[in-house]
Formats: sequence, structure tokens, C-alpha cells
Amino acid sequence: MDEIVWSARALTDADLIFRYIALDSKNHAEKWLKQVYERTTILITHPHLGRVVPERNDQSIRELIEGSYRIMYKISGVRIMNIQDCSLITEFQMIL
Repeated sequence: MDEIVWSARALTDADLIFRYIALDSKNHAEKWLKQVYERTTILITHPHLGRVVPERNDQSIRELIEGSYRIMYKISGVRIMNIQDCSLITEFQMIL
């Protein structure tokens, strides 16, 4: 695998999360974005690293956790699907 592809939704998620964190500290926001980038870059060589997303029950849809954020991706040339703040997800939303 040569690269990571980010969906429009994942890019929007990252931008919104960055802006939210930057309200308190631009340095923390930049650090968070760097950590997410570094965390996802490893998927180029290890696409099966993340666990299967439980509510999806699809072996090709996986997740990495970075802090309180869940980075969901699909194995097929690794496509980052979205990023969620797990501290805001209710049990009901996890089922959907």
C-alpha cells in the first residue's frame, strides 16, 4: 500500500476537531493533528492493525483509538472514513 486516502467527511471531522481544540490551545490542536497523522500513517504497512468496528461487524472496517477519538477506516487501500470523539458517543449511537 502506498498511501492513505482521507474521505471528505474525515477531513471535515479532523478540521472541526482541530478548530475545537484550538479554541483552548492552538499548540494542543497542532499536536493532536500530528498524532492522528502519525497514527494513521502506520496503516500503510499494517492495515489490519486496528480492531474490527464492533457495531459494523465487517472485517474491512476497522478503528484506531487516539486519545478519546476513534479513527474509523476501511481496508481497501486504507481509506479514513471519519473521526469521532468517543467521549461524546452514547451507547445508543454505538449500536447504529
